[in-house]
Amino acid sequence: MQHTYGLDRIGVINPEVVYRNMSPAWLTEQALLNQEGVLSDTGALVVRTGKYTGRAPDDKFIVDTPSIHDYIAWNNINRPISKEKFNAIKSKMLAYFQNRPLYLFDGFAGADELCRKKFRVVNELASECLFIRNLLIRPTAEELAQYGEPDFTILVAPGFQCNPQVDGTHSQAAILVDYESRMVLIAGTRYAGEIKKSVFSVMNYFLPNEGVLPMHCSANMDPVTKETAIFFGLSGTGKTTLSADPNRKLIGDDEHGWSSRGIFNFEGGCYAKCINLNPEKEPYIYNAIKAGTLVENVVLDEDTRHPNYFDSKITENTRAGYPIDYIPNAAQPGKGGIPTVIIFLTADSFGVLPPISRLSKEAAMYHFVTGFTSKVAGTEQGITEPIPTFSTLFGEPFMPLAPDIYAGMLGERIEKYNTKVYLVNTGWTGGPYGIGSRMDLKYTRAMITAALNGYLDDVPYRHDLRFNVDIPQTCPGVPNQILNPRATWDNKKSYDIMAKKVAAMFYENFKTKYPDMPEEIIEAGPRV
Repeated sequence: MQHTYGLDRIGVINPEVVYRNMSPAWLTEQALLNQEGVLSDTGALVVRTGKYTGRAPDDKFIVDTPSIHDYIAWNNINRPISKEKFNAIKSKMLAYFQNRPLYLFDGFAGADELCRKKFRVVNELASECLFIRNLLIRPTAEELAQYGEPDFTILVAPGFQCNPQVDGTHSQAAILVDYESRMVLIAGTRYAGEIKKSVFSVMNYFLPNEGVLPMHCSANMDPVTKETAIFFGLSGTGKTTLSADPNRKLIGDDEHGWSSRGIFNFEGGCYAKCINLNPEKEPYIYNAIKAGTLVENVVLDEDTRHPNYFDSKITENTRAGYPIDYIPNAAQPGKGGIPTVIIFLTADSFGVLPPISRLSKEAAMYHFVTGFTSKVAGTEQGITEPIPTFSTLFGEPFMPLAPDIYAGMLGERIEKYNTKVYLVNTGWTGGPYGIGSRMDLKYTRAMITAALNGYLDDVPYRHDLRFNVDIPQTCPGVPNQILNPRATWDNKKSYDIMAKKVAAMFYENFKTKYPDMPEEIIEAGPRV
């Protein structure tokens, strides 16, 4: 009798075979045998995800039950679905799993053992099992032998398509999170990022009740002093790129918790964007794309199998998922100290925000809650050029609880530890998207290095009345003109008009979404 590792207890009956926690080489071989993908000339497994090349936010639902109803911030992102609909889709997915080979991975989320959760991911595809093996924390042989029951189970069946008329979904795809039964269903999409972000959403629901602030951020630290910094930002703002600093240890590139002991990574890997990947500008990411890495939607030369990272004909959102130890300066295990610096990353497509500015505690709270950026091409279905957006907490799609819960926890930590906070614009300068140019990465790196090393503590600042921030007037390695956005525009009147427009967007968004915020936080934002 074959071993099913207890899957029958959740209703997985009569699978053809269950493969548990197989090696990257084995999973790659199996994916090739299944014709799920091909190898690049570096040995990475390259797959195409079909219709869905990014997250499908309109297809995500939270199961609404009495025990969790009052805890969820219901809105047009946290959409409810009934327990009955969830159970009906689950039953059909379990039937779909019958007589199929299944690829099981049991892993952890949370490098801090005191906050760690056990996740069991049941995959239809070997390639997606490879992905989540890379992204979760991999148990040792001893930990696997003593794994026991998972805290949360995720069923992933991209080949199963929902019927919206019957199932109550919006399309063939569905990402359904049931916090009560501690289960996630992912159907109809091969985009592996849905698995990763489902894990994140679960952690974001449970950890605040344990006194831990979950954050959509990257983190790194000084290898000698252990001074720790965190980088908030939506996908495409530079979290992965800017935290992969050769002079610092990378704690993690996307998801972290902040406990009384310090920062810890939720993950055991990285999920980096590959579009326009340049080995000179981003050598760590470039060199991590090798055997054992899963690559999504990157175009390969048919003869040489060499990747063309500049070809976006499939999608702008090309991705690579690899273990964090593929980054040579990764901190192992993924833990750091109390952050001394917080960086808010925003990609301003209007080109009016300064490339770096210092924030007071109140301004930090304002910008954390506001989460202004531009969704960049490909990150979600249908995004083909930057679209300005306000994403609460720089991660609204993954935050199921009320924003003031997370914001309050961050504010308490900024005050308690006297953490410095900077707003960094990695978007456009010299004009808006289509006229100006994207901020030069070398200048952004120089500004962040200066902030982390204390070089901006004693330089002169200019207070910008419109955006209510303090702009440093000098920074090592950065031309002074770059620091003041108005100076980079040829037409200063056009800058003033655009800046007024953006400030009004901030004002209207905050007034609409957060009318009950304390007055001192409201007053710390941009002024109309």
